[in-house]
Amino acid sequence: FVRYFEFYAGAADKLHGETLPYQAGYTVLTIREPHGVTGHIVPWNYPMQIFGRSVGAALATGNACVVKPAEDACLSVLRVAELAAEAGLPSGALNIVTGYGHEAGAALARHPGIDHVSFTGSPETGKLVTQMAAENHVPVTLELGGKSPQIVFADADLEAALPVLVSAIVQNAGQTCSAGSRVLIDEAIYEPLLERLGSAFQALRVGPSQADLDCGPLISAKQQQRVWDFLSDAQHDGIAMAAHGEVIPEAPESGFYQAPTLLRDVPASHRLARDEVFGPVLAAMSFRDEDEALALANGTQYGLVAGIWTRDGARQMRLARRVRSGQVFINNYGAGGGVELPFGGVKHSGHGREKGFEALYGFTVLKTIAIRHG
Repeated sequence: FVRYFEFYAGAADKLHGETLPYQAGYTVLTIREPHGVTGHIVPWNYPMQIFGRSVGAALATGNACVVKPAEDACLSVLRVAELAAEAGLPSGALNIVTGYGHEAGAALARHPGIDHVSFTGSPETGKLVTQMAAENHVPVTLELGGKSPQIVFADADLEAALPVLVSAIVQNAGQTCSAGSRVLIDEAIYEPLLERLGSAFQALRVGPSQADLDCGPLISAKQQQRVWDFLSDAQHDGIAMAAHGEVIPEAPESGFYQAPTLLRDVPASHRLARDEVFGPVLAAMSFRDEDEALALANGTQYGLVAGIWTRDGARQMRLARRVRSGQVFINNYGAGGGVELPFGGVKHSGHGREKGFEALYGFTVLKTIAIRHG
């Protein structure tokens, strides 16, 4: 969280326009100006990080911000607003409005005093936010989740890949938009890698956050039920469970705990291969060649992050260019990456970019000035 504000504070005086070549007797230049008032609808899974990456960029470019945090996780955002006031942030620069999405969020998205909306959440809600903002012709930045694939070829460094494949789905109990929720494995190493993944999953332990185990609880009973529904569908449709972790006996019965689960041979047409679970559930699939791997990787409505594991340099670039995704990690997986790396998706994963200098561009309006001087 702090890193976002450090980055954008340092970038605030480094956002420049351009001087453009034009006809003789003219000087033409561009400048970037703030939208004015920006609205930020922040989800519950990473309230501080997403607040930082969106509000930090908006404030740095001169906007005043109105933030609607998720009703399930608003206390941290409220506390930061208090600290900002104590630190001397000008009155009115940062404003927090709590409430339910269908009330406070909807009012913010369609308010005529808002000049830009930044939304992170589900594709369904993102569509509604866009429709509301369109009533006032307001631009919207959308980050709407993903079903991100990690493609593992037979020549990959499996020692390096294995812990990353696991951590990319159990981080934050799988409640991560950029979670690596599908692993596409070269059929030449499918069984050996599944066996190793299974051993890693069986060793995972789930419990209260203070226990500092591999995985903590889900956010709510509603989210837990969503994960259970996906797993129930898998069982009903005969999809085999390759392995699962364990909820420790000491975990409170009232907690929303879910053992990380590895499913094998998931059909490409099944909802477990296409829809976002938002829990620690990894779907494993095999492929024969690059073309099939690419078809599987691109075979969902999402396109947020992708991982490619291979030592073949030519293959790395071929796949990186052909996979439809906002970010591509080769022989690593950043699950969104650092503040320096532009982040956002294609298709139903949204549009616009957060993080990096691209976020600053999104929170400004480009103005062209043409001067005729003889």
